Amino acid sequence: MVNFIGKYTSRVDDKGRLVFPAPLKGAVPPGSDLRFVIKKSLYDNCLEMWSYEEWERESEKIREGLDFFNPDHVKFWREYMRDCDVVEPDAKVGRISISRYLLDAIDVNKEVVFFGVNFKIEIWSAEQFESSKVSKEDYVAIAKSLSRK
Repeated sequence: MVNFIGKYTSRVDDKGRLVFPAPLKGAVPPGSDLRFVIKKSLYDNCLEMWSYEEWERESEKIREGLDFFNPDHVKFWREYMRDCDVVEPDAKVGRISISRYLLDAIDVNKEVVFFGVNFKIEIWSAEQFESSKVSKEDYVAIAKSLSRK
């Protein structure tokens, strides 16, 4: 499993291309699949970027919990799979292309933040990333609620 850590900024060109940060690319072991799946986050105004291997693992867990004879499960799965991009950094510059539809979904103008959160990378508009930060008090309260006493 790949662990992505750190915060990096990149600028989007007119064709929706961004330079994928070298430290994040370097976290992928040599010889590994360099494809990534990008999709809109269910809960936040950001994109999620999964290594293809991790995407297969996570989506399989979700799929196993569904009953495809249940119409709501079918609708959920369809929406879950909708608007996924599969990208691979180009070998020369390390750029990736993200569809304008996905960039517009998170209000990207020119600058994005790649934020490594261990098992995936979040992609935020630079403006929204800063406003997504929770207060110290809320962070402590959430930590306490997660306590397993």
